[in-house]
Amino acid sequence: MVEETRDSDAPRVLRVALLGCGTVGAQVARTMLTQREDLAAKSGCGLELVGVAVHDVTKPRPGVPGELLTDDPAALVENGGADIIIELIGGIDPPRRLILSAIERGASVVTANKALLAKYGEEIYAAAEREGVDIYYEAAVAGAIPIVRPLRESLVGDQILAVMGIVNGTTNYILDKMTTEHQDFAAALATAQKLGFAEADPTADVEGFDAASKAAILASLAYHSTVRVDDVYREGITGVTSGDIRAAESMDCVVRLLAVARLDAAGRIEVRVHPAMVPRGHPLAVVSGANNAIFVEAANAGGLMFMGPGAGGSPTASAVTGDLVTVARNRLRGVENPAHPVYQGLEVAPMSETRARYYLRFQVADQSGVLAAVAGLLAQHRVSIHSVRQLAARAEDRPDTAALSMVTHVAREADVMACIAELEKTGYVHGRVRFMRAEGV
Repeated sequence: MVEETRDSDAPRVLRVALLGCGTVGAQVARTMLTQREDLAAKSGCGLELVGVAVHDVTKPRPGVPGELLTDDPAALVENGGADIIIELIGGIDPPRRLILSAIERGASVVTANKALLAKYGEEIYAAAEREGVDIYYEAAVAGAIPIVRPLRESLVGDQILAVMGIVNGTTNYILDKMTTEHQDFAAALATAQKLGFAEADPTADVEGFDAASKAAILASLAYHSTVRVDDVYREGITGVTSGDIRAAESMDCVVRLLAVARLDAAGRIEVRVHPAMVPRGHPLAVVSGANNAIFVEAANAGGLMFMGPGAGGSPTASAVTGDLVTVARNRLRGVENPAHPVYQGLEVAPMSETRARYYLRFQVADQSGVLAAVAGLLAQHRVSIHSVRQLAARAEDRPDTAALSMVTHVAREADVMACIAELEKTGYVHGRVRFMRAEGV
């Protein structure tokens, strides 16, 4: 447990152990070793790197002395006497065990582990509070973009109405290429992999798992409640087609994979990840390439936009190092910042109860009375039409059909899905009904 100290007897040096030395970890280690005086001036004490846990101690790591390396992270945590542990291994275990062990020994923790916090954050935050130590995790959500601290501290006196963001650079790069260069999904993914923006196995990114973990953390912070990754509705971008991109363009919109968290009329938390049409005039629509951005709507502060690189060694290491300095300052002062104050305990709304605008596109029999039948069916399901238009025929369209697109007013997910299911069973709708939610409209 952190004990209160006076300036006169404050420790001159804090011992730091680093778990993981990949792209981000290596950059953090080099920063600590090459910028010691600067970090000491910022934190008020020396920060001594006492060990770096790695999988293979024989692998060369430029700028990181070999004598600091160990392949026994548990021993480094248990016997290294570290005041601060930086966890950059990733995944659930062993990081969960190592972090809890460090906390039990009175060490503060800095981590970038979104998957762990989204699944076991409640347990880890409770342990940190019990032992009176810090846990900081700015890098877990959007790399270098400061969003955790604004939600946790700067906006704590305000009411957050909504948090909506692009929190995965890989998917944003792919969707941007599909929009600006008219590539299909497979070609855009291949380009992203070639340039290093996507992993060889891109599942975590393109299926929305990465974004869902970040959405859980953002929702938890914004609404002071426990939101786990399993609470987040998740839909990736593998189903987005070139036709969807063209449809968005026809509405002066772009398609983005969004993480959305907001309160519904009943005071429950809506938290979801899915592709959405975003108007070109919205701040999130201009976010290009592999960048991330988060738009926060607060009752008093209004709309706030946070944008920048959401991944990469140097940007993420910047956020980790910033947390390290803050944790060091807190230990010198003998205080800790509540990891995640949960005092509202709000319920998470099921996806079926969430509300949004929807874009629908489908083929119908080219005959009189069909549009009236479609409108009547939507009305039966309490789905109101905002606008409707007939699309220009394409080569693959049947000559006896017409392509319709429509945008609904805000409607309940369950009502829209039931309406789509019934439309596909009628004799006048041919094939599947394509749909996409619209945000920021």
